[in-house]
Amino acid sequence: PYDYAGDVVIPAEVTYDGNTYSVTTIGNRAFYKCSDLVSVDMPTVTTIGDHAFFDCSALTSVEMSSVTTIGGGAFELCSALTSVEMPMATAIGNWAFSSCDNLASVNMPSVTTIGDNAFRNCSALASVSMPVATTIGGRAFNGCSALTSVEMPKAATIGDGAFSDCSALVSVSMPVATTIGNGAFSDCSALVSV
Repeated sequence: PYDYAGDVVIPAEVTYDGNTYSVTTIGNRAFYKCSDLVSVDMPTVTTIGDHAFFDCSALTSVEMSSVTTIGGGAFELCSALTSVEMPMATAIGNWAFSSCDNLASVNMPSVTTIGDNAFRNCSALASVSMPVATTIGGRAFNGCSALTSVEMPKAATIGDGAFSDCSALVSVSMPVATTIGNGAFSDCSALVSV
């Protein structure tokens, strides 16, 4: 535990005991609390397990071009992350990026489901793109105090407290929403347009 440091490249294949295996999954807690881990390149990985990079406080860069599923708490407390690109991801687990307090931008063009508390307390998050997301979990963006605008053209369900305490949020677009949970926009004191 805690041994991985610096820049890590996850290979496409590994050979063990004479057999060659494709690497497609990062297991649960694989890099848990690796406080000296700086970057991870995982070009063939499709699944990141629960708490895989939990509290990797020095992690600044993650390359996950093939990842489709991000587990619960996978990057929670990764306070050095500033931006995340996940072009193929379709599902983000509960607490996945919670308390990444320097995370300023997130690009998730294919994500359909954002779990509960997924970006909770990402206080630097100013920009988020979620063009095909249909479900926004409870408290998913709670406490994202730098978030100024949100466009959710496909979101049908917005969970309880999803954007609560987003004090800079000025405008929200959700043209197909059918369900808005309790307190979804509570304490959004700057909100003028919905």
